[in-house]
Amino acid sequence: MKKLTRVTMLAVTLSLIVLGHSQGVLAEMARWNVDHAHSTVGFQVAHMVISKTNGKFTEYSGFIEVDPDTQKVKAIEAVIQTKSVFTDHQKRDKHLRSPDFFDVENHPTMTYKMKSYKKTGDTYTVLGDLTLRGVTKEITLAGTFNGVAKDPWGNTRAGFTGEGTINRKDFGMKFSATLDSGGLLVGDEVKIKIEVEVIKEKGASGKKG
Repeated sequence: MKKLTRVTMLAVTLSLIVLGHSQGVLAEMARWNVDHAHSTVGFQVAHMVISKTNGKFTEYSGFIEVDPDTQKVKAIEAVIQTKSVFTDHQKRDKHLRSPDFFDVENHPTMTYKMKSYKKTGDTYTVLGDLTLRGVTKEITLAGTFNGVAKDPWGNTRAGFTGEGTINRKDFGMKFSATLDSGGLLVGDEVKIKIEVEVIKEKGASGKKG
């Protein structure tokens, strides 16, 4: 009878472990840091209505706390150095660093911090606070999780793609010039385009969640 009881208890324990794992109870929530060499933080804005100008930032850092097995996300944070704005045009980049736009001397960084998210199929809708030029606004990014892979050096990597839109005037970038045709020299709407590759921290035990 005692032997049967021990067997029954063992069976119940194993069942709970399997059930818990299937529901993500034993999932590993770990920190993954942005790999600058394989990521792009970019933007696009209309120029004179007839074309689009693309740019990016070359100096930034960030991380995501995620369990890639369950695809649950706990945190996303990023810090971008505004002086690193780059559009491949020296005069334009200098203007972008001026008080008309990023005002890098007074506001050397912009930050992003996730507040919440929803997952529908393979698509994430992420709500977070963007702080730029001392102004904090909620913005929404739509993204996808592109999978996990191990590189030849033993690092575990994951990839994410994200896009969103902001109005630059919401953050105090009010510079504008009206064309003879009635349009604006620089559009107000700025599209954000992000391709991020992250590396799982080595030695991180992860958190159960």
